[in-house]
Amino acid sequence: MKKTLPVPPMLTDLVGHALASMDGVKFTRLDACPSCSGPVTGHDLRAKRFAVILENGKERTIRVSVKRFYCRRCGTLCYADAPFYPDTRLASPVVDLCLLLSQQMPFNRVAQYLRAMGIIVDRGTIRNYASRDFGAIPATELFGLPLPLSLLNLATSTLGRERRPIVGAEVLAACSFPSAGRAAPHDRRSSEERDQRYEE
Repeated sequence: MKKTLPVPPMLTDLVGHALASMDGVKFTRLDACPSCSGPVTGHDLRAKRFAVILENGKERTIRVSVKRFYCRRCGTLCYADAPFYPDTRLASPVVDLCLLLSQQMPFNRVAQYLRAMGIIVDRGTIRNYASRDFGAIPATELFGLPLPLSLLNLATSTLGRERRPIVGAEVLAACSFPSAGRAAPHDRRSSEERDQRYEE
């Protein structure tokens, strides 16, 4: 018989509600081109996977929309400010949680804990994130587990919000994005591979 992991239902509900609340949120602001600081013009909206959660025993993909912009100076296509680290397929609060847990337990155990919390991330993805440098992750302990402040702030900001839509700027603030203090990881992937993280 499989041993049940000690994850309190209250924590699972809190995290699940926070992530589910992100479905359909739009991120549409970019002040200037990140490459040359030139003026930008709106181009289109691209869907991006925010998280994959367990809902009533079934997997549900939570997606947000991120606006693309065209730089009028250098011609680069760039994305609006959104709570994602470069070259990651999941939102920063989920990545932060993967990193914190992987500092305390093996990757397969992290995947099991995440699943017990209602979040689906495979072992290989967790290992990939753990091998990169995302800078310091502000965290606290809750119910005996290290939890990133990005996820807790997100959960707090979404409580009691059923009747009022969540604005992208509020999500960015909860996740402390954009922040010059968070180091961008070094990655040698091609731009084509990076663009695959956005889903039509």
